[in-house]
Amino acid sequence: MFDIAWSEMLLIGGVALIVIGPKDLPGALRTAGQAIGKIRRMASEFQGQFNDAMREAELTDLKKQVDDIGNSIQASTNFDPIEPMKDFGAADASKPAAADDKVIRDAEATLAALPAPELPAPVSIEPAPVAEPDADTKPKRRRKTVATEEPVVAAEAVPAEEPPAKPVRKRKAKAAEVEGGETA
Repeated sequence: MFDIAWSEMLLIGGVALIVIGPKDLPGALRTAGQAIGKIRRMASEFQGQFNDAMREAELTDLKKQVDDIGNSIQASTNFDPIEPMKDFGAADASKPAAADDKVIRDAEATLAALPAPELPAPVSIEPAPVAEPDADTKPKRRRKTVATEEPVVAAEAVPAEEPPAKPVRKRKAKAAEVEGGETA
């Protein structure tokens, strides 16, 4: 924007440090940043208003051009849609009705002279022949269905049998002779 080089920025910062002082420099920079932000917001608001005014001016010009084109078309045709309606309600109204009746009668006569449409022949669909199984092959086995419902018997009603007890195994006594003749 201002085309300031790094060396120039460093010189400005050094002068600001000497003039303002190290204690007040952060506050001064914050104030300068807020002022620059306000100026930018005001500039963007002004630019937005200017663009809105330009759009409105363009729209009025465009509307004027469309109206001019519409007026020139209407002037060249000189068509008044109400005039034919005035003629329709006049005392001479029986003539258009008679002409309409004649047109309707001609159309009915033309339709009566046309041959009637023929219906297509009925179509019969026969089922396809089913292949017979060969005598040499065996028929496939079918699965037997298993009844899924089994009678439910309460566990308490059936006495539980205890497995037979295993015989107690006897351990062989090891005789460990100690020098004293004692066994352990």
